[in-house]
Amino acid sequence: MPNLIVILVLFIGLFSSQATGITYGVLLGIFFDLNLGKRIGISGIMLGVVGFLGGLLDKNFSKESKITIIIMVLLTTCIYEIGNYIFGYFMYKYDFEFISFIKILVIESIYNAILTIILYPIIKLFGYKIEEEYKGNKILTRYF
Repeated sequence: MPNLIVILVLFIGLFSSQATGITYGVLLGIFFDLNLGKRIGISGIMLGVVGFLGGLLDKNFSKESKITIIIMVLLTTCIYEIGNYIFGYFMYKYDFEFISFIKILVIESIYNAILTIILYPIIKLFGYKIEEEYKGNKILTRYF
């Protein structure tokens, strides 16, 4: 099953800022946990990390290259799932099933990469509008 929330939070972090990415990540993660009936907190923390990484990757990489964006999505999907699994294992004593976890990780990463390829033009269009709103030149001059 693809995780569209990871893609959404990554792009919010990429096109706005680290603080905005973290805020949206934590809020969407808590909302995600509340709706699925899981214990609250793990998804909020991990989506906050994804939002932080989105803001961090914005400063170091170009958003124009599809390959770079796909690698970012794969990286953040892996980080989200691994962190989710580790937190669940230590905090809530989930069973340790390494093979099934790797299968889920690979399938979800591939789904997210495919969805990113399909949705990239739409996300890029809205992303630049968001970026203009958050990072636009809003300098007031002395002489107007």
